[in-house]
Amino acid sequence: MAQPAWQDPVPLPLDTAPVPEYGSGSLADLLPTLVAGQQVPGFTAAIPELTPADRNCVFLIDGLGWEQIKAHPDEAPFLHSLLPTSRGGTGRPLTAGFPATTATSLASVGTGLPPGEHGLPGYTARNPETGELMNQLRWRPWTPPKVWQPYPTVFQLADAAGVHTAQVSAPTFEQTPLTKVALSGGSFLGRLSGEDRMDVAAQRLAAGDRSLVYTYYSEVDGKGHRFGTDSDAWRGQLMYVDGLARRLAEQLPPRSALYITADHGMIDIPFDEQSRIDFDEDWELRAGVALLGGEGRARHVYAVPGAQADVLAVWREVLGEQFWIASRDEAIAAGWFGPTVDERVYGRIGDVVAAAHDDVIITASVNEPHESAMVGVHGSLTPVEQLVPLLEVRS
Repeated sequence: MAQPAWQDPVPLPLDTAPVPEYGSGSLADLLPTLVAGQQVPGFTAAIPELTPADRNCVFLIDGLGWEQIKAHPDEAPFLHSLLPTSRGGTGRPLTAGFPATTATSLASVGTGLPPGEHGLPGYTARNPETGELMNQLRWRPWTPPKVWQPYPTVFQLADAAGVHTAQVSAPTFEQTPLTKVALSGGSFLGRLSGEDRMDVAAQRLAAGDRSLVYTYYSEVDGKGHRFGTDSDAWRGQLMYVDGLARRLAEQLPPRSALYITADHGMIDIPFDEQSRIDFDEDWELRAGVALLGGEGRARHVYAVPGAQADVLAVWREVLGEQFWIASRDEAIAAGWFGPTVDERVYGRIGDVVAAAHDDVIITASVNEPHESAMVGVHGSLTPVEQLVPLLEVRS
């Protein structure tokens, strides 16, 4: 509840922000756990309750959080049946990592590293070498991929250890820099339809005595951004992807484990001035800011040299009751980006980091018109955005 007008605003304490469960229950821990069970050198099982399998398949559904599955048993009967509240369900949530956004999460999945190490700390982030804001999903402006993310992927290491490794996704993703730095290793098989992806994933799973297969579907996220998670379009996509998951589960070869997960959840934000704070129209928030990065619910704020302390103070004063507002060093010390942050990644993180607590976003109507028009959004540390499913089917 807001403070009375005669009282100074009280910023949210940073120690009330939920920190992702890096090292024990985050997206970055999933593939290392699976390949440790396949005897790939250098990995340990960070999620010990997962029983090793010779053949592992990960089906990542973009934008389908744990809370969304729980709330829609009628639209997603198969996925819902895998929840621990259902008879026989053994699923559990993982935390996505911060920020809870696609580029960051896919890099965490594929490298087995938290954002502070793989170095994709948001939807957009400043390149310290050039001073430019880089879109890490679309990879604009161009940056050498292996310079930006130098670590090998889990897929590459598993493939080198003799595990039959494949990714099955849309053909357009095969040559993208994000795929190269996060999801490459073994074979890439492009298929247009969701049904074809499920069928090919099952075939590739059966092709090796030890197999690691990844497959992906994006349109749940797409419909959520455009129409919101309370729309018929979004529910239609949920029903469709529920059928895809069932189709894949019914084709599992022997000695297989299928893990259904996501990269983030999603929250719908109303279109009103209280819920959508327009940075491009707010002189207080713009003062001393050189670049605004990240996205509406997880902002990297890059200050003009010498203005860092003033920007932090103003953002705390204006937004501190609705956002967790941290300096770069405070966010790092709190573990938002993982236990450690590589030196090359340090300057990519904002001088000020703003993570939404309330149902509110910071838009940029002039510089980010497309993103500012989205209904469903994500990125922050709240459970609806952070918690993603880890649903298991075994054969």
